Amino acid sequence: MLPSPPLLLETITQRVLSSSRYLNYSYPRASYLFFYTHTNTPPSLCGWRATFLLITGAVGLRSRNLLQNRMVSPAIALAFIPLLLTVLIRCRFYFVLFYRAVLVRIWRDWMTGLSREERAYQYVLTHATPGDPDSILEAFDVWCSRVEFISNIGPKKGKILDRLIMQQSPLTVLELGAHCGYSTVRIARSLPLGARVYSLEMDPRNAAVAEKIIRLAGFDDDTVELIVNPSDEVIPQLRSEYGLERLDFVFMDHWKKCYLPDLQMLEGSGLLGKGSMIVADNVLFPGAPKFLRHIRKSGLYEWKVHRATLEYSKGIRDGMAELVYQGTK
Repeated sequence: MLPSPPLLLETITQRVLSSSRYLNYSYPRASYLFFYTHTNTPPSLCGWRATFLLITGAVGLRSRNLLQNRMVSPAIALAFIPLLLTVLIRCRFYFVLFYRAVLVRIWRDWMTGLSREERAYQYVLTHATPGDPDSILEAFDVWCSRVEFISNIGPKKGKILDRLIMQQSPLTVLELGAHCGYSTVRIARSLPLGARVYSLEMDPRNAAVAEKIIRLAGFDDDTVELIVNPSDEVIPQLRSEYGLERLDFVFMDHWKKCYLPDLQMLEGSGLLGKGSMIVADNVLFPGAPKFLRHIRKSGLYEWKVHRATLEYSKGIRDGMAELVYQGTK
């Protein structure tokens, strides 16, 4: 799952601009990317206006200034058209993502009065078999790939997650970012008997959908406990309030800016033991550079990145980080 409102467009813009060495334009990297995962509030007019002007103005800014200064003729300015077409072709996957994840969502929100997650639940409810996790995941995948984009882990990266869980056979799992319950169901179906998932979701509206999806899949409170609170409030209470002594497996798919502080809280909590595994999604797009920098320099983990494409998308590179805790230095 990917975090934060109108900043996806800025992320896509940055990728567009950086794709061509001919554009004399710079824009600071967004500190946290992706959008709409934990909020249903549309971006402000000012945010959209500024970002729209950024895209439409970046390519034409230089040529317009040159024309105003009478440094080049209109014929030379036309030479920028192939450049613009090249950028559009090379970055077409980002524009498709923007259309599917932003424009379609805004239109459907207005038309239906329901959130994207609620629309997905209605589809799953009418197309999946209750009590069958595989059927529910399949219905989700159809919806997200053919109808409306939702940033679940998806089937391709999901198979990597399935394999890691089966290898680890964890008894206690912490999920940061339940969103609408897709990854929760995926994790729960692969666990051994007696295992339990503690799934955190900060958005009450998304948590309500996740609760329905989890129960529809046949998992009760003994298998999956859904906690509706921000991760920075829950992690310090896992030992005192929830009686946890050790976390065998942690799956991170919430706000990317929270990856590093939440990992550091887990390190200081004493709940990570030697061999505990942490898996973090979307570390390449929209990206979690501070998180990756920390695991490289800390010396606390054996780690690698499983490279893949962004869920339900083509041509956008992404990856999942796999960390195995080795204990304190």
